[in-house]
Amino acid sequence: MSARGQRIARRARALVGTPFRAQGHDPAHGLDCVGAAAAAVGIARGRLCRDYTLRGPSLARVERGLWELGCMRIPDHWARAGDVIVCRAGPEQIHLAVATETGVVHADAGLRRVVERPGPVPWPVLGVWRLTGEEAMAGEEAMAGEEAMAGEE
Repeated sequence: MSARGQRIARRARALVGTPFRAQGHDPAHGLDCVGAAAAAVGIARGRLCRDYTLRGPSLARVERGLWELGCMRIPDHWARAGDVIVCRAGPEQIHLAVATETGVVHADAGLRRVVERPGPVPWPVLGVWRLTGEEAMAGEEAMAGEEAMAGEE
């Protein structure tokens, strides 16, 4: 597993317990699945799929957003900690989760919080995306700096 993937998975786990909030992109106020994935990967708030509904974002729109932010689609069976998994959680419902070493972290609307679920995602996987681009890496580096500063306090 890469050091970057470990950092992303660690940030995803740090979000566990954050309240669920539809269209939430700020851990201080609540997250939905898009906000949780963006926060874990280090993408600036609101940069991935803004103005969508719970049953709204199309697969093409989500994939275009991930690609534009420096993520690359990889074969599903290559998934490892830190990758973003795009799933179909229900009819017309795209859902994002972040892979960890033992499962996935995702915002659960039913439980009203971000949770870590052991094992593979229980929904059909539509694609797996990995952070690779310069813009996304710059965001990740900024978040790593924030983590280091928080550790010094």
